[in-house]
Amino acid sequence: MTLTQYGIKYAVHIITSNFGNLVAKVCESLLRRGHLSLKQLIGFTELTPQQVKNSLLILIQHNCVQPFSFDQSEGPKVTQYIALFDNIIHRGRFAKFLAVVSQELDTDHELILKDLLENGRLTLKQIIEGAESSKSQGDSAGKDSVQESFLKLVNAHFVERCPAPEPVLEQATKQEGPAKKRGAKSAKMVEVPETIEQRVIALAAPPEAVRFSIMIDSEADAPGGKSDNMSVGEKRKHPTLEFDTEFGSNDEVVLWRANFEEFIRCLRHKACIENVRARLDDEAAVVLRAMLKATRTAEKKVKTENSVPLSLNTIYEEVINSEAGRSLTMGRVRDSLSGLCDSSQERDVDEDESYSADLKKILELAQDDEVESIVLKRYGKDAYTMFRILSLAGRPIETDKICHSYHLLKRTKLPRFSITCGRMITCIWRD
Repeated sequence: MTLTQYGIKYAVHIITSNFGNLVAKVCESLLRRGHLSLKQLIGFTELTPQQVKNSLLILIQHNCVQPFSFDQSEGPKVTQYIALFDNIIHRGRFAKFLAVVSQELDTDHELILKDLLENGRLTLKQIIEGAESSKSQGDSAGKDSVQESFLKLVNAHFVERCPAPEPVLEQATKQEGPAKKRGAKSAKMVEVPETIEQRVIALAAPPEAVRFSIMIDSEADAPGGKSDNMSVGEKRKHPTLEFDTEFGSNDEVVLWRANFEEFIRCLRHKACIENVRARLDDEAAVVLRAMLKATRTAEKKVKTENSVPLSLNTIYEEVINSEAGRSLTMGRVRDSLSGLCDSSQERDVDEDESYSADLKKILELAQDDEVESIVLKRYGKDAYTMFRILSLAGRPIETDKICHSYHLLKRTKLPRFSITCGRMITCIWRD
């Protein structure tokens, strides 16, 4: 993504507040200059080698920097370091992440997540020790209880394995950047990341089969010490978690961290549901929650524009699983879907027709409400009214016409309308 000056300043402010000026200086250099080697960082920051190394270790530990290297046929490989802007910004959302786990699970799970957020990356042993020390005297949870809570966090995708310590980026991949910029539309259709940061993140991420996998050591329960995978809901008397290393080797310890993507997905879903509740009604919010819950694991990316299509029968089955949805009939669910989905998706006869909620439109409406609220608070009712006139037109308007529309609006009640943030930026008032 293209970083703005304000975005960089905010990211540096977060790092300064958490880790001090020295670490922030290293991070700012990476944010402004892109990926750099250790030698380059020492030169740009004018810090000692030891100070730069310590700063990088802190940033890597807290998932704010990712090391990588370019594949070279000749000469030694030079480790590069790149700042992960999104992960830095997510540090300001930790309280919301904890609230998500507290609502969906319970306090024990929240304690484990809090330990991971505060320490960045931890092994199972460190997680168990941290959870036990966080408990008050007389209420200390045993090892089995902590492991069970950890299993639920991983199964819910709130916790994931850490990425590879230093992925190797091919030189050919490095040279693909300028070529892809020429075909912006075709590049969007391809799921290959365009920026160096996105490519490194994709390359370092474990395969989906490994990312949330947990091995159960059944040595105490079965002869021969045979281990197998533990699925969701499966119970054992005294399970002991045994982690293999990154991508399957057994020589290193696997580290775990909070999965920011899943928390952003949950917060995004929550924002959609609450906006639908305010804009439509409670029934529509119940239906949308059921749709998103049923397809949560099927979403391929966080910022998906439309929910995964579902049939009316599947949606209704999910709706009546909740206490709030048991009073809804099939007809009322269909009526709610008509307000959530495009008109082209609405069907009154064929109940097997699939429905998909337009999440992008719902979020745009929520953003519009927030923008209009800011204009009203900062500039007053008159400026707010003029802003809505410009927004409704969606194009430049002469001053006389704005004044005429303004007086008409004062005498009539127009239906509510909305704009996108992109259109708002184009509405610039000039003296």
